[in-house]
Amino acid sequence: MASRIVPDPDAHPAPSPSSGSPAPRPAQGPGEEGVLRAAIAVMSEHGYHGTSVRDIAVRAGISPAALYYHFESKYEVLATIMERGIDSLLLRTRAALAGAGDDPAGRLGAIVQTHVLFHLEDQRGTMLGTSELRALREPVLSAHLAKRHQQQRLFDGVLLEGAEQSVFTTPLPLEASRAIVVMCTGVAGWYSPDGPLSGEEIAGRYRRLALDMAGARAA
Repeated sequence: MASRIVPDPDAHPAPSPSSGSPAPRPAQGPGEEGVLRAAIAVMSEHGYHGTSVRDIAVRAGISPAALYYHFESKYEVLATIMERGIDSLLLRTRAALAGAGDDPAGRLGAIVQTHVLFHLEDQRGTMLGTSELRALREPVLSAHLAKRHQQQRLFDGVLLEGAEQSVFTTPLPLEASRAIVVMCTGVAGWYSPDGPLSGEEIAGRYRRLALDMAGARAA
């Protein structure tokens, strides 16, 4: 499990060490990952504040007591979802840059494709990460926002590099960078796997749009 989020005032009280025996492990159940999937599903439908621990437990097929074995509170569930999401996106974006070579156009295309596909793999989870940002409290909020800024700066660096090398002709590389990130993130809100285009095809089209927005010179 990821590192514990700071103590939450709504947390379920931990078993007293004076009881003489540790809290029993649930004999079976979906595990931590199953709880997170259930939470994403329920919170996507009812919002963070409209979801209770019992709602998550019922969706996961466990008792509230079993859920508290994995997480101290509903808030910790949300914070874990948000933390894992941004950590995974940063990791994959950095890997895409590392494998993309030195050409700014190729680097931009690689991170656009990564960003789009990431937001299509778990549309409900990524939309939750945007809509429930307001529910995070300090110090979790500042740490999470710092990671989001890191993700944006990865795009900024590519756009600035391309503009400096005259590979990109946009006079507004930072504004283009922000617009590209917003555009790529937004696919989670409208894409349907039952539509005429696959996720890979959408990513390819967004690569083209991003390069056009950057004013990429024809090879």
